[in-house]
Amino acid sequence: MTFSEHSQISVKLESPFLDQKPGTSGLRKSTKYFFDTPHYLESFLESTFKCLPGVEGGILIVGGDGRYGNSEAIQLIISMAAVHGVSQIITTTNGILSTPAASHLIRFHKAVGGIILSASHNPGGINGDFGVKINGSNGGPASESLTEKIYNYSCNLVEYKISKEYQPVPLNHEGVYNIGSMKISVINGIEDYSSLMQKLFDFDLISSYIKNNFTFSFDSLNAVTGPYAKLIFEDLLGAPQGTVKNGQPLEDFGGCHPDPNLTYAHQLADELLKEQKYSFGAACDGDGDRNMILGKGCFVNPSDSLAVLTANYSCVPEYSNGLFGVARSMPTSSAVDVVAKSLKIKHFETPTGWKFFGNLLDKEMITFCGEESFGTGSSHIREKDGIWAVLFWLQILSNKKCSVSNIMNSHWSTFGRHYYSRHDYESIPSDIAKKLYSNLESKFINLKGNRFAGRLIESADNFRYCDPIDNSVAENQGLRIILDDQSRVVLRLSGTGTKGATLRVYLEKYVSSTGNISEDPQLALSDLIKEVDNLAQITKLTKMLKPSVIT
Repeated sequence: MTFSEHSQISVKLESPFLDQKPGTSGLRKSTKYFFDTPHYLESFLESTFKCLPGVEGGILIVGGDGRYGNSEAIQLIISMAAVHGVSQIITTTNGILSTPAASHLIRFHKAVGGIILSASHNPGGINGDFGVKINGSNGGPASESLTEKIYNYSCNLVEYKISKEYQPVPLNHEGVYNIGSMKISVINGIEDYSSLMQKLFDFDLISSYIKNNFTFSFDSLNAVTGPYAKLIFEDLLGAPQGTVKNGQPLEDFGGCHPDPNLTYAHQLADELLKEQKYSFGAACDGDGDRNMILGKGCFVNPSDSLAVLTANYSCVPEYSNGLFGVARSMPTSSAVDVVAKSLKIKHFETPTGWKFFGNLLDKEMITFCGEESFGTGSSHIREKDGIWAVLFWLQILSNKKCSVSNIMNSHWSTFGRHYYSRHDYESIPSDIAKKLYSNLESKFINLKGNRFAGRLIESADNFRYCDPIDNSVAENQGLRIILDDQSRVVLRLSGTGTKGATLRVYLEKYVSSTGNISEDPQLALSDLIKEVDNLAQITKLTKMLKPSVIT
């Protein structure tokens, strides 16, 4: 049932917005653009309500990472949902809801989907970024077909509908409210998520281990994971108070750039890598789906992390009976492929974007999946999950009773090492980035058989993916140069930034377990770094002498 005509108003648009095409993780713009452009957010929400299947009479999960505009946007969503026939909105106290927790709630409540307010690892605040991400009924990111439908609808939108006399719902405490025929439930979503984690992992074993001469630091970067981490790590597992740093979600993340890598989580990195202050360190991003893992004097590359979790699956009660398979995004190193072959399980290579794992998870073709961009997850939800990954590492350590460095060295001694790094060139003028990219692709037709960094080029292409479940095809997913020793260089233009373009360069070199597995990755990859710079003319075209971020 929708509101009566007397309870809603229709707002006419002078013209539709033509820039509401969601990227790999939703629609992202600067905060000021989102909230200072009249009717902008309303238009995207109207298109979403019109295109998301099952909206009328369905349940919708709503929340966000707490960045500037979070509460205001939630109230707007409730007001618009009421006149689009939604039967129930489920949101959380203060609107704080991590992306993994949102995925869990969608699945648990059999909701038709979710609206997650986040720009993930992008900065927040009035001068930062804002984003709206749509998730489907399986709890995962909206499919490309749905986001394309939303975008097409927005390009022809002439009006949107909103409640005429909506009074904001209190979000600072749990409660149940009604607007017309629609029910609004404000719940404690943190406890729901922690209960799920307790079903997956052996909390007693982890708790016993971390209380015995084990020091641990977790940096929430003043983003969404703070309350979750305090409950799980400090209250339930018994880590000392203060283990969770920057644990209060703030509208501007307290000035932190909530991207868990060596550049933006440098304080934690210095404490582990230089000062060797803790046995274990971890950080999560703005919306809680990414993770960085550190040991004393040891940084765990995200590609290696996925491989290690897969190799040690039996440490975790939930997965001890075996795995269906694993999947990784194309730019992620093939370290997990080697483990999968050893375990005799399926392994898949997909485009970048968590949505591409959804079909494989739903059809039980994989159990674990991950991306080089600090994202790992499993079949327990349909999003990558930062705290899940941290708990998995703690579970391995509590089983093996050794250091992170010991785990990594043992892994490389068994499977060999995939030296790997990602170089990000941020805020490149869009025309320059497109020129660089197209110039390089135009050279591909003649590259096969040429020499590159002392090797022969085996193939050069623009990655194309055909989904094995529904046969949908994703074109133009990244430029690949594959060498005769299976070393790789990959280039992509990222779709997660809001200023200019970001060029990502991925470099990979495999060394067997009998080779040198203790070299600095940047030195091991130096010939590939130099050669791709020359071939793609990165320095010449961007005028950047070094990458903005190296991971």
